[in-house]
Amino acid sequence: MKSWNSIDRLLAICRMGHTSGNQHSTRSRPKHQLALPLVVVAELLACPSIAQRSYGPGVSDTEIKIGQTMPYSGPLSGMGTHGKAMAAYFAKLNSEGGINGRKINLISLDDGYSPPKTVEQTRKLVEQDEVLLLFGSFGTATNSAIQRYVNAKQVPDLFLVTGGTKFHDPKNSPWTMGFVPAYEVESKAYARYILEKYPEAKVGVLFQNDDFGKDLLTGLKGSLGDRAKQMIVSEVSYEVSDPTVDQQVVAIKASGADVFVSFAAGKISALAIRKAYDIGWKPVLIVPIGGSSKHTVLEPAGLEKAVGLISGSWLKDPADPQWANDAAVRDYLAVMKRYYPEGDPEDVFNVNGYTMAQTLAHVLRQCGEDLTRANVMRQAASLKDLELPMLLPGMKLNTSALDYHPVKQVELARFDGTRWVRFGGLLAR
Repeated sequence: MKSWNSIDRLLAICRMGHTSGNQHSTRSRPKHQLALPLVVVAELLACPSIAQRSYGPGVSDTEIKIGQTMPYSGPLSGMGTHGKAMAAYFAKLNSEGGINGRKINLISLDDGYSPPKTVEQTRKLVEQDEVLLLFGSFGTATNSAIQRYVNAKQVPDLFLVTGGTKFHDPKNSPWTMGFVPAYEVESKAYARYILEKYPEAKVGVLFQNDDFGKDLLTGLKGSLGDRAKQMIVSEVSYEVSDPTVDQQVVAIKASGADVFVSFAAGKISALAIRKAYDIGWKPVLIVPIGGSSKHTVLEPAGLEKAVGLISGSWLKDPADPQWANDAAVRDYLAVMKRYYPEGDPEDVFNVNGYTMAQTLAHVLRQCGEDLTRANVMRQAASLKDLELPMLLPGMKLNTSALDYHPVKQVELARFDGTRWVRFGGLLAR
């Protein structure tokens, strides 16, 4: 309504004329003196940012309110750093004026990686805080718990920190979109590596007993194809609440496996790496992207125990000397230093959160003045060759109404005791 009030004031000026420096009425004024404000009015009426402005919940002339859940406590509390890195980028963006003059208000709530708590907190974000959209919430099991709810409410649930296949399904869940490489993409890269380098291997798999671990295991089997039954000699699960996986690792070693695929995240990934080393077992060890953070996984396990690990990569590693003079890395490090100084800038999870926040900012800019939930979803599903600064060279984000996989490529990397060293080039799904 503010824009229409501005037009009304201009119309009033047109009708009444200037009251200072000119005492003529509009009736007696020359036509050219009246034309300028009328042209301004016509331009205002034609301007989409004023005449076609549309707001959804959580949007005003000065703010865009968004929400998320993060495991700031609980067994995967280390993953909460994603949310803090996202908040850091939005703080930087807000200091520069926000998006089209609107500040991003990120409401990030702790769910402790507990699906019932995720449901409770998500309902609060949608029904009480009235956010425009949900963004960057962490976890496969947790996001599974709210998927039906957010789609029934028609609330955009964008760029989730999970590669679960179900979050890339526009037909059945049109309001939910993942972000990180889908587990099928990631596990395909590991399967290809095993088949090429160790075609006669005996493979033992440790997996988290939820959609996270099961999706990765299913993808690995599918990519191994007819060889899967012959090659996989052990499949052992664990619960995210388990204090240790010592028995599972010992059992997999006893199976005779010489390739150990540990589809574990966070603390459990560290425990599995450490246990394999401590019992003198030296298999080819593969860990998922979610279990490869130097800060939250490898350092607790012991860097010397992680030498030779294989994992996936799709983001620039700030610790890698090849990026020492990279402008994008310098910008990232500056944001971390100013807005999240207690965070580890070398932690890949922080790079991930930063990049996801940049992606959402791009979507919101594309929305222009149509900041409705429907248009947010349309724009998220309209990414065209989007290149973001911290993506590996050659990577571009693309989505469509039929394709909810923003990140479609990964590159394998090997840990050398200090950093992850990429090899083999980008692999696409």
